[in-house]
Amino acid sequence: MMDYDQNPFIVIWELTRACQLNCLHCRAEAQYHRDPHELTFQEGKKLIDDIFAMNQPLLVFTGGDPLMRPDLFALAEYAIEKGLRVSITPSATPNVTKEVMQRAKDIGLSRWAFSLDGPNAEIHDHFRGTKGSFDLTMQGIKYLHEFKIPVQINTVVSRYNVHVLEEMADFVEKLDCVLWSVFFLVPTGRGKQSDMISPAQHEQVFRWLYEKSKRVPFDIKTTAGQHYRRVVLQAKMREQQIDGKEIHYEDILFKGATGEVDGLGRAPKGVNDGNGFVFISHIGDVYPSGLLPIKAGNVRQTPLADIYRTSPIFQKLRNPNLYKGKCGVCEFRFVCGGSRSRAYAVTGDYLESEPYCVYIPKALRQKREV
Repeated sequence: MMDYDQNPFIVIWELTRACQLNCLHCRAEAQYHRDPHELTFQEGKKLIDDIFAMNQPLLVFTGGDPLMRPDLFALAEYAIEKGLRVSITPSATPNVTKEVMQRAKDIGLSRWAFSLDGPNAEIHDHFRGTKGSFDLTMQGIKYLHEFKIPVQINTVVSRYNVHVLEEMADFVEKLDCVLWSVFFLVPTGRGKQSDMISPAQHEQVFRWLYEKSKRVPFDIKTTAGQHYRRVVLQAKMREQQIDGKEIHYEDILFKGATGEVDGLGRAPKGVNDGNGFVFISHIGDVYPSGLLPIKAGNVRQTPLADIYRTSPIFQKLRNPNLYKGKCGVCEFRFVCGGSRSRAYAVTGDYLESEPYCVYIPKALRQKREV
């Protein structure tokens, strides 16, 4: 198993906050123009060197819209030549051209992720705040297939689309995608609690996703839905008649999780905010994730590895025994841990319990019985 105390599995670098879309949930509250204080190209190369030295994690260029930076592909090429696996998550705007796709293929980008929040333009364009975004996404996916670049679809589950998830799964299958990454809304940035689905709906969607994962040709993973792991493990424990007081990743492995990174680039064990995951903002600030806005340092002053390994914030996040409330006594805390970013957004304390989880830990159930 990877040692998340030393190195992250995934590094997200927000190249810029500039973007032409106006998404309802945007954690970055993206603007139309670039910030003059963004990390420079030379600073970016130094950051990539530091990232590579941390056991070569997966590097994802995000934004805003990373295509708003003219040096995106130069940075990507530098990272790929060093040996990093690189993915990008561009916005579906007129910047996504066939020439851009050709450039991505030429330099060897491992995967391209597009956001798709509904099976039709009405739902998707409303969520993305821009008419025509759906059609541009469809065109971009068509180009990717022409160039044989693997396609990942990212979907944010909200009250606007929870009723069409079955239709979405069918649509993702028709689009011939390798991975469906299902995000669960965190009320930060432009995201609002009123846009979220309820705790009970989270549980229902998790159970549906697990059953769906057995029947679809693409893989499914969740983001900011750490309690999906608990649902999966509960199902596997029922299927395999396994029981345990404290459950670790070594007990039951997920599909494809063999202790090493698989062909889709999935982690051999789950990541959480600051625990296998690190986020670098456009100006070099370092956070446990883009959804947990507690600054731990800046790469202009301190090497990324030092921040990740020694920051008290990161160290606390990597210790599930410090979690409060029911998360702190839950037998699944080592595999789930709840969304630390959602706990912070709702309660103001990143160590508090996941507020959108309905599960009652065994220790609390036993206490009630006594």
